Amino acid sequence: MKFHYEFDIQSPDKLIHHQQKLMLIGSCFTENIGEKLSKHKFTVLENPNGILFNPVSVSEAITQYIEQKVFTSNDLFTLNESWHSWKHHSRYSGITPEDALQKINSSTERVHQFLKNADQIVITLGSAWVYTLTEKAANAKTGAVAANNHKAPADWFSKKLLTTEEVLSVLDHMIHRLFHFNPKLQIIFTISPVRHLREGVIENNKSKAVLIQSVHHLVEKFGRLYYFPAYELVIDDLRDYRFYAEDLVHPNYHATQYVWEKLVNACMSEDTKNLLKEIDAIRLAAQHKPFNPSTQQHQQFLQTYLNKAIQMEKQYPFISWKEEISYFESSLKR
Repeated sequence: MKFHYEFDIQSPDKLIHHQQKLMLIGSCFTENIGEKLSKHKFTVLENPNGILFNPVSVSEAITQYIEQKVFTSNDLFTLNESWHSWKHHSRYSGITPEDALQKINSSTERVHQFLKNADQIVITLGSAWVYTLTEKAANAKTGAVAANNHKAPADWFSKKLLTTEEVLSVLDHMIHRLFHFNPKLQIIFTISPVRHLREGVIENNKSKAVLIQSVHHLVEKFGRLYYFPAYELVIDDLRDYRFYAEDLVHPNYHATQYVWEKLVNACMSEDTKNLLKEIDAIRLAAQHKPFNPSTQQHQQFLQTYLNKAIQMEKQYPFISWKEEISYFESSLKR
């Protein structure tokens, strides 16, 4: 008896492996997958502007990276005793404008260099709803899309659902800029399975439909674009509230782990999958908490995995094993 519907996932033309540089940008689901990639020792740069939900903000951010836009105090506004950017998450805010600008501009410079040499960019779109700034918003161009509301007053914003044509326009322009900037780049699109119920159930489904239609149109139009069905895996495969957190909005650990395993199977080579198993074994060994760390048995355990980590460092010099080697060495009784 089958209790959920599994479907085949087509692999991309260029598979993901550890010698690549991967950039991830988009919704909070991006950070779930980014965390797993980082733990498995991929070279990852994740959400340089912070979490971005809508395609306009994602496209604007990528354009800023390419152009190396330098933000100044004229791009900031003050609210609740902090300085903020309408294009960045609150993690880039500061008590002083200098503090905020240092975070923002150093991040832009870092991602410009990373993106120029990146092999893959994973773009996760969360919502086609945008919040545009009204004439009441502080230091803002009326009608501009806010990437983050920074807990500003509601009358600073006007809500709008982007049309498919509008999404296609901004993403099409972004793709052309990316391929011109980095000709070897492969773009992996996903739609976030996070449900934006603040807009309403029907409104959330309208939003996801706009994103899905737009992305598939672009994947069919361009080479080096790939769609990974994270949304469908949660909504149509798992299809159960047991796989959501208590808020019934965010996929829980089991759902995220399921999507990760599907990503590995569809988008990584057999050699990379085998390497992931080796990495998991060493990571778990480094996290092991013994009852009696001074026993000979545990010391042999540490020595075995220290030797294993050193061997892996020689075999895979493009992966950093310093943390694990340092842990095993410091834990061995001298």
